[in-house]
Amino acid sequence: MSQSASIPPSVTVKRGHVQPLWAGHPWVFRQAVEKVDDGVGAGDEVLVIDPHGKVLGRGLYSPKSAIAVRLYTPDAARPVDAALMQEKIKRAVSLRRAQGLPGGEPGSETTGFRLVHGEGDGLPGLIVDAFDDVLVVQLGTAGLAKLEGAIVDALVQTVGPKTIIDRTPKALAEAEGVEPKADGLVVLAGEPPTELRFVERGLRFALPLTLAQKTGFYFDQRPLRDRIEGLSRGSRVLDACCYVGAIGLGAARGGATEVLAVDKSGPAIEVAKSCAELNASADVMRFEMIEAHKAFRAAAEEGPFDIVVCDPPKLAPRRRSRNKALAAYRKLAA
Repeated sequence: MSQSASIPPSVTVKRGHVQPLWAGHPWVFRQAVEKVDDGVGAGDEVLVIDPHGKVLGRGLYSPKSAIAVRLYTPDAARPVDAALMQEKIKRAVSLRRAQGLPGGEPGSETTGFRLVHGEGDGLPGLIVDAFDDVLVVQLGTAGLAKLEGAIVDALVQTVGPKTIIDRTPKALAEAEGVEPKADGLVVLAGEPPTELRFVERGLRFALPLTLAQKTGFYFDQRPLRDRIEGLSRGSRVLDACCYVGAIGLGAARGGATEVLAVDKSGPAIEVAKSCAELNASADVMRFEMIEAHKAFRAAAEEGPFDIVVCDPPKLAPRRRSRNKALAAYRKLAA
C-alpha cells in the first residue's frame, strides 16, 4: 500500500486475529501483529490492515504495550486528530447530559461523575472524570499524550471547566514510553484547586489532591453505593478498604444503625472522617485505620454485621503478582 501525506504507515494483523476488529473491538494485541512499517514510533498514527490489505481502521501505536494499537475510527480516510477528539468528546458529553449528569433533584444531585469512558466512548485510553467544575484526565497511551493539547482544547470548548488536571499514573506513562509528569499531577488549564469538591447522589465530598487513587475517586461504584444504601436500614454495616468512606456514607443515610469504616491508609481515614462530618453522619459512623483481614477478625469477636463490603485495592497488577495476590485474598477470606 502506497503512503502519502494523508495515509499513515501500516500495521498488518495476522490471519486468525482479524474477526474481533471487523466486529468493532478497538484493541490490536501485540501477538496479533504480523508486520509494522519501518519508522513507526510510539504514539504515531497507523493504518491497521488485514493480511489482504483491507483496512480495519486507524489508530495510535504503542510499541511497549501488550495492546500494540488502539483503534479510533474504522474510516481509512479519517485522521486521528484534533477534529476527531473534538467530535468524540462532544458526543460523550452529550450522552452524559442525556443521562442527567450533572444534575439531579435537590438532595440527590450529582456533580461528580465519569465524563469520558475511554473505549466506551470510542476514545481508548482516555479517562475524564468531572469533580464539579474541575476535570481530571488520564492519558493512557503515548498517542493520547501527543494529542494532549487537542484533548484539552476540546474539553474547554465543550464543557468550559474551571480547571483541567492530568493525573496519569507514573507507571502507566513509563509503560508507554512517555516522560512522567511531576508527582503524576499537573494542571493543563486553569488555576490549581486546593481540593476536589463535588456532590454524588446528594452526598458531599471534599478530597485533598494528595489522595491519588485513580483520578481521585471511584465513580464507577455509584450504583453499588446506591444499592448498599437501599439495603442498610436497621443494619450494622462494615465497610472494609473504605478509602474516603463513600459506601459507608450511603449506608448511614440509608438508615444503618452503625457503620464501621476501615482502611489501612491513615490519610484516607482522616478524609473519610471529614466527609462524614460534612454530611452530618459522624454520629452513626466510626473509623479505624486497620488492615481489612484484621478488621474481619475483630468483627467476628465483636459481634455480627448485617452487611459487609470489601473492595480491596488491585492486588495483581501484573502476571508475576498472581501468587502474592492469591495469598492476600486467602487472608481476607480466612
